[in-house]
Amino acid sequence: MLSLFRPDGNQPEDFHLSRRGLGAVIFGGYAVAALSAQAEPIVTDETGLLTEVDQIPVSGGTIRGYVARPKAAGRFPVVLVVNEVFGLHAYIMDVCRRLAKLGYVAIAPGFFDRAGDPAPLSDFAAIMKIVATAGDAQVMGDVGSTLRFLQDQPWADMRKVAITGFCWGGKVVWNACETYPDFKAGVSWYGPLAPPAGSPPDPARIWPVEHAAGLRCPVLGLYGGKDPLAQSVPAMRAALAAAGKSGSDIIGYQDAGHGFHADYRSSYNEADARDGWRRLLAFFAVNGVLPRPFRFG
Repeated sequence: MLSLFRPDGNQPEDFHLSRRGLGAVIFGGYAVAALSAQAEPIVTDETGLLTEVDQIPVSGGTIRGYVARPKAAGRFPVVLVVNEVFGLHAYIMDVCRRLAKLGYVAIAPGFFDRAGDPAPLSDFAAIMKIVATAGDAQVMGDVGSTLRFLQDQPWADMRKVAITGFCWGGKVVWNACETYPDFKAGVSWYGPLAPPAGSPPDPARIWPVEHAAGLRCPVLGLYGGKDPLAQSVPAMRAALAAAGKSGSDIIGYQDAGHGFHADYRSSYNEADARDGWRRLLAFFAVNGVLPRPFRFG
């Protein structure tokens, strides 16, 4: 269940794997509503890293920002990591550490912090009640606030900024790349693209398929062929083509369902998760957001 963290292969210090039998404490930070009974999540250690939870000033107060970055001097390229509906939990933090091991600053904002923390909940209705409070306008404002926070940090190279996100966060990726010129590339993992069939128009919702012409940077979409959300992929491909967005692309994984990268869920598909991660790194690199190598101290 290993993910490839370095282009030249994994090194022993890059991560350790924790097994369910090692104790519930290992899994305490995972989303209760989605944690598989057979889960063996990847747990990336902090060797060579600095991790912290900062407070990001936003409209109405502050939200958390989990930061993982190399323990080294100088500025590093930035990746903004956007959570699923389960919030800022252990899986999202681990993705940040995986990126930091490569030589990125990774930051994951707590978009749901104003309303609560969905991670420890098992009632999906209660989770979605929290998620519903984070409207598209607020979320885009929080993305902007995170970018402004990063501009003041001596360890962030704001000339090289990318974004990735999962499920709910995958939609945020498309929307953010349609909103902010700061991003050089985005990778959306199975994010909603269009409104559900038959739903009434809602001017407060920002749907990627309706704003493809406004993309300010290339976006790579990664979608499972068995995921109902993939039904909107043809329409999004058509919108990208009509807008001349040749740098963007959508990859389909025929045998994967929704959440195929989430290694703590039953939907995890190791082969496709590996391939998607490889494509993410390559996509960032080809669009100028390469990690900065550093030595583990």
